[in-house]
Parts: sequence; C-alpha cells; structure tokens
Amino acid sequence: MEDITHRTVRVNGINMHVAEKGEGPTILFLHGFPELWYTWRHQIHAFAALGYHCVAPDLRGYGNTDAPPSPTSYTCFHVVGDLVALIDSMGGEAVYLVAHDWGAMIGWYLCMFRPEKVKAYGCISVPFRPRHPKMKPVETMRAFFGEDYYMCRFQEVGVMEEEIKRCETAELLKKILTDKTPGPPCLPKCDPFGLKALNGPLPLPEWLSEDDIKYNADMFNKTGFTGALNYYRALDLNWELTAAWTGAQVKVPVIYVVGDEDMVYTTPGLKEYVHGGGFKKDVPLLQDIVVMEGVGHFLNQEKPQESTTIIHDFIKKF
Repeated sequence: MEDITHRTVRVNGINMHVAEKGEGPTILFLHGFPELWYTWRHQIHAFAALGYHCVAPDLRGYGNTDAPPSPTSYTCFHVVGDLVALIDSMGGEAVYLVAHDWGAMIGWYLCMFRPEKVKAYGCISVPFRPRHPKMKPVETMRAFFGEDYYMCRFQEVGVMEEEIKRCETAELLKKILTDKTPGPPCLPKCDPFGLKALNGPLPLPEWLSEDDIKYNADMFNKTGFTGALNYYRALDLNWELTAAWTGAQVKVPVIYVVGDEDMVYTTPGLKEYVHGGGFKKDVPLLQDIVVMEGVGHFLNQEKPQESTTIIHDFIKKF
C-alpha cells in the first residue's frame, strides 16, 4: 500500500481522509459497512495502472474522517454534500463512480441529486430502491423481516455498540466479511454475530489476509462503530427528507454487479425487482446486470480482477 498517497480534505464542515493514486479521469470509490477506503486497495492499483486517478475516501463516521456524534448528521444530504465538496475540490469535473453496500446507497443519492457530477456508475451489491410513499423504511423492514433484522437491531443508540464491545473486533470483521448465509441477515440477541458457537478463530478465505483484517480491526478499535451505525439510524430521517423525490428516476448510465451468494441479492423480493423490470423502470439508463456465480457480498475483494474488468469495460464507454 506504500505507493497509495493519503491526504485530508476539508469538505462540508468536516475533515475527510482520502486515499488516492494515479493520473487521468477520476474514479470515486465509496465503501460500505463495516469497511474503509482499504476495501478498494485492489481496484486502486488496477485502475491507476489503466490510466485513472483513483480516489477512495473514508466516508464520514469512518476511519480517519471526522465522525459527528449525532445520527442526524448522517443523512443522505450530509454524505452527498461531503462528496460533492470532494469532487469540487478536485476541479468539479464529473467523475466515474464505483460504490458498494452503503457506499452504493449513497451513490444512488449522488446520482439522483447531482447527476451532472457522475459520468457513469458502477454499482456493486445494492440496487436502487425507490422511496415508498407511505411506509418508513425501518417499520417496513420490521414488518417483513422481524425485530432481529440487522438494520432494525442497529437503531437504538448505544445498544449495538455494547454488543460489539463484547466481541473481538478482528473475529467480528472476519465473520461479517466471509459470511454467505442467505439473507435477510438477522442478529439474535443471544449471539448476534454467531461468534459464541465457533470453535476457535475463523479461517480466512484466500482472498482475505490477516493483515487485511488487522488494518480494519485496528481502525475500528480506535474509532468505534457509532459513526458507521449512524447511517442506519438516519434511514427514517432520509425517508422524511426525500419526499420530493418520490417517483424520481436515476438518469445516469449504470452497471449493476452482484454475487449470487450476496445476502442482499438473496433477500426476498430483491431478484424480482432487479430482473422483473422495476429496476430498469427506475433507472432507465441501466446498461447491464452482471450476476457473478459463487460470489458473496464483498465481491470487490473476493473477485478483484474479475470485478475490475467488468467495471472497466463499462466505464470506458463513457
């Protein structure tokens, strides 16, 4: 990682840590939960070698970026505001966007609010989901998936933080990063992450090293998880604030890439939306849907070369 440079940029009232490498058109990479800029390490090197300027921030609440304490500071408008300021700090020209998990959700908001800032969007794992005009997200998820659904369990400030403190951070991250249990993910109070049932440390797949785990664990041990969890706690507030975008389409060229063992993809109703015409209706410039066989949620790490090739073949058209 030595040839990746790091700097701090003042954006939207916070200090944002950015990792970057390369020269050329800018690709903005957005990480998800529970990750950091580091999730894009393979893509940063690969795309820089292909002639791109790769920029991967720690999103607000994560890593070396500031973490405001209140969940109300983590709305889609706050985070998109951070990203627009970051893009403007680099000259303001439209960027290629590549995003995963929560980063993908933020990516959809960036494309919807400021489409002129995005040339094309390589979306990994989490497709666009239209705003329901009458039901808030948390009550909807609770009704469909129950109280133990992970997004519902993350809502109360401090509760999940205390449960996480009882876990060894490295083992927790191993479990989350390697779990391929079909969705929807639930966290029972007796053993939310399934660590008590393990006989010894989790073995790592070949695509994940102990050094990778250590980098992430050291950072989360330093910062805690509150900033990361606050994104989930702003879900209902996002719903309230985005009423004016009910029924809005995303009009940016998009490729959607997902693993067939991703718990998002295996969540009931998701495949029907993605493949049944709803996704294309909401995102009319959707160019392609790629389902990678035998691949889980963190496909950018699990299959870095394959996912890089798919994304590059797409963005080079624009």
